[in-house]
Amino acid sequence: MDASSGDEFTVGCLLSIKTSLGDEFKGQVITYDRPSNILGSDLGPCRNIRMLKASYIKEFSYLGQAEDPLDPKKCYIDLNTLQAREEVAIRQAEADAERLGVGVTVEAQNIFDALSKTLPVRWDKTAIVVMDEVRVSSPYLPESVSGGTPAAKERVKKVLELERRRLQARVAAQ
Repeated sequence: MDASSGDEFTVGCLLSIKTSLGDEFKGQVITYDRPSNILGSDLGPCRNIRMLKASYIKEFSYLGQAEDPLDPKKCYIDLNTLQAREEVAIRQAEADAERLGVGVTVEAQNIFDALSKTLPVRWDKTAIVVMDEVRVSSPYLPESVSGGTPAAKERVKKVLELERRRLQARVAAQ
């Protein structure tokens, strides 16, 4: 039996394999790709899949034939887990989309991103709303800050000044 020919690697067969690297394992062939000479093997009930270049197989023995491992009637898909993952991904995508300003300059988006690292912010059209009370309007300078309590307004102005300096230093360094 020649491992490089791939004649024994039919889907569903059970094999005991020894590799040229000294690994030994038993598995069921779930796929074999002749052009790349790669064997895919299912290593047990946990559905651990191992991809192996057939040329690394030192020796193998045929243990028998099992049912098709990819039979759709026997594959179990946990729909609840998939739906939960989908919901998390959708919420994350929505949160990411809310962080993008529409019709704003790159500088405005950079200021928003910088402010969001230290303060709760959101977009209201082209204005940045900080702490749900202070607004920073275009051209996003300390003089453009309005609303909120005097203390909140001063804090936003101070953070805005520092963030604008950082962004300008970054641009100058490029």
